[in-house]
This record gives sequence, structure tokens and C-alpha cells, in this order.
Amino acid sequence: MEITHRSYEKGQTVAAVATPHGVGGIAVIRISGEHALSVADRIFSGPIHTYKTHTVHFGKILDARGDMIDAGMALVMRAPKSYTGEDTVEIHCHGGVVITRKVLHSAFAAGALPALPGEFTLKAFQNGKIDLTRAEAVQEVISSKGELACQAAKKHLEGALHKKIRSFQQQLVDIVSTLEAWIDFPEEEGECVPQNSPFSSLETLIAEMSALHQSFHDGKTLQTALSLCLIGAPNVGKSSLMNALIGKESSIVTHIPGTTRDILKEEIQLAGLTFHLLDTAGIRETRELIEQEGVARSYKAAREADLILLVLDVTKPTQLPPCLPEKQTIVVWNKIDIPHAPVPKLPFPHQVHISAKEGAGLDILKREIHHTIWQGEPPSKEELFLTNERHYHALGAAIAPLSRVVEGFRKELSPEFLIPDIQRSLRELGTIIGINITEEILNAIFSKFCIGK
Repeated sequence: MEITHRSYEKGQTVAAVATPHGVGGIAVIRISGEHALSVADRIFSGPIHTYKTHTVHFGKILDARGDMIDAGMALVMRAPKSYTGEDTVEIHCHGGVVITRKVLHSAFAAGALPALPGEFTLKAFQNGKIDLTRAEAVQEVISSKGELACQAAKKHLEGALHKKIRSFQQQLVDIVSTLEAWIDFPEEEGECVPQNSPFSSLETLIAEMSALHQSFHDGKTLQTALSLCLIGAPNVGKSSLMNALIGKESSIVTHIPGTTRDILKEEIQLAGLTFHLLDTAGIRETRELIEQEGVARSYKAAREADLILLVLDVTKPTQLPPCLPEKQTIVVWNKIDIPHAPVPKLPFPHQVHISAKEGAGLDILKREIHHTIWQGEPPSKEELFLTNERHYHALGAAIAPLSRVVEGFRKELSPEFLIPDIQRSLRELGTIIGINITEEILNAIFSKFCIGK
């Protein structure tokens, strides 16, 4: 179905499928807007406009000719007590591509417009049901790639980031109020100076804002699928290790060197994070053209990886690939189930001993992966992260003018020269939660959402 090219407009009555497309037990078609009740009246056998809010009714779902499409349920939610803050009706029908499409097109024929991506959540923002950080968190929860990412998104959805930004704003307003009092009543300056001067309060606030700003590194790690590259010579057990980590036979394992010629990729979850696990061609000198290309791709994958597992065979002399980054590389001594001499010392801080064949040491390897990614202990589950690049840049733009204010304090500038920079910081903080946000930015944010949310 093609979506008509139109702009987001408050109050318009729109409809979309709110459940995943495809075959399923139930599908939900959501209708929201000023005329949602009358649209639903035309496609449902019962008198929707007479139903009380938050009630569910069984009936027939009808097409434009009045013929029955399906039997289903209508859930009525009247404004303002709905997700969008507008009159909303959800039609619950049997899942399936044909039935769902017919019900949706019946809603269009009755007067609803096709919902744009994220339009229901935009309505919730426009009608004051949620602020912009909570609205963006909706999409973050949906698209979370791991347990830790989902936890961080849920904290935003519950309003933790909103409360933090509002706290920053209130502290800045208090500082501005003190400075304005100095301007209006200079002869009473001593009485207006709080026990903690605006200078020390501002320095404390900047430190708090900077800590949240710096949390974006960890927050981005939570939201991103990291690349984990297995590299090493032929027959050291890279493919066996990949199969052991993902729990299925994905890579071909044989005693013949050079079996893997190209990059094999699988997605796995380790300790709440999502990884793209890459099995690469064995690195060795070869005259075979296809294998040479495979080796070249192995080096390229290692250079671009977030983390490298250098797999070595404890039973054979070590030949290290050149120029591997020490802090991003974990040396994995494999085949410890086979008798072997002591392994040599290597210049890598992260080393583990495993048997991919027997599964020995895999839990230790997973802990080491987690430890290396976080460069120590993982962040606390209670910690608040920035996970959104827009928030990161806006907070950075809010911190910059405050640094100029601190410098102004040190130079003993008059307060009227300091207040404009504090006001700039307040405006930047406002854009994070949706105050003074432009139409272009709103369109850019919600266009990334899925249709139906």
C-alpha cells in the first residue's frame, strides 16, 4: 500500500495496522483523530459513538458496501484518556494479510487517512501525553537489540531523562534569578548571595551535565549491534568456536585447511548486548586466488571490528597476524582438551583458554568479552544513559555556553553579560524534551518510526 505524501497535521483522523504484518492470531487496526468514532461507526456493526470510553464490544467488521469482512472486537478510548490524547478506536480482527488489508482499506473508505510513520506517537506528544524524550523512547524500546538496551530505553520511557533535563533547567533558572536580583538590587547584593554562590552552583551543574553527556559512549554501545570478528590461521577452530557460541552448526567444520573462504555472519546475544559474530577465512600464505581474496577480507573485517577474537591452537607453534590492536583483541587459546606444551606469553592483556569442541571455558570467554567491551565493570542497571544522538548534540550545545559563563565569573563580568549564555543553554535543553522544537526536527524524528506506532 502506498502512503500518500502529506505532512503531519494535528487532529487529522488516521488509521494503520498496529501489529506486525503477516499471519497471526490477532491483528489490530488503530484509528485516531477528531473523527475516529464516526469512521469506526461506518465499519463496525455496533453504534461506536454511544459506547463509553475504555469498553470493548463484539460485532461485525464491514466493508464500504456493508458486507461483513470479519467478526471482531472494537476497543473504544475517548479523548483525552487514550495513548494519543484523541478519540481512538482499535479494531481487533483475525490476523492475516488479506483480512487485515480489507479492514484497513475499509477505514480509509470511511474517511481515515493512512497514518504516517510514528504519527500516533507524534499525536501523543502534540497533545501533551508525553514529552519528546518519552516519544523517542517508544521507538528505542521497539528497536532495542538487547536486554541492556531495552532497560535503558524503558528508563527514558518512564521519564528518567525528562526529569534529569528538567532538573538542569530548574538549576539554571535559579542561577539566572540570583543574577537578575544582583542587577535589580545591587545595593543588596550581599543579601541575595546564597550560601552556595552561583559560580560554585554552576560548576557543580556543568559537572553533572558533562557526566550525562559522556554516558553517550556506553549508551551507544547498548543500542548498537557490535561486530565480533574471529581471526586466525586455518584449522585453529574458528568455525567450531562460532558454532559453539551461537549454539548451532552454521560454519562448516572439516580437517581440510581453508574451508572457510568468505565472511560468515551470525547475530548473537552475549550478556545483554547484541553482536554480529564474523567467522573469517584462515590467514596463511597461499597462491590460490580465491583463498587470497578470503584472507584479504579477513584482515579487513578485523580492522573494522569492535572486538577481535584471535583464535590460536595450543598444540601448534604460534603465528600471529600483524598489527592487531591489543586492547580490542582477546587471545583465545583453543583445543585445551588435547595434551600440549605450555603456551608462550603474548603481548595481549586479554587471554583465555577454551575447548570449542568440548565447550570448556566458553563462559569465561563470554565474561572476558563483556569485560573488554566495557573496559572494566559494566555500567549499573540503575544508571541513566544518553542513547540518542540528537540528545547528545543538544546537551553538548547546552554545556558550551555555560563554560563561557564560568569564565565570565572568573573575570568578574557584570551579571547582564552572563545571563544571555545561560538562556542559550536553557533553549538547547528545551529542545531535548520538545520545547521550542522546529517542525523540521519533529518530522525527522518521527519519520524514523514504524507505521502504526
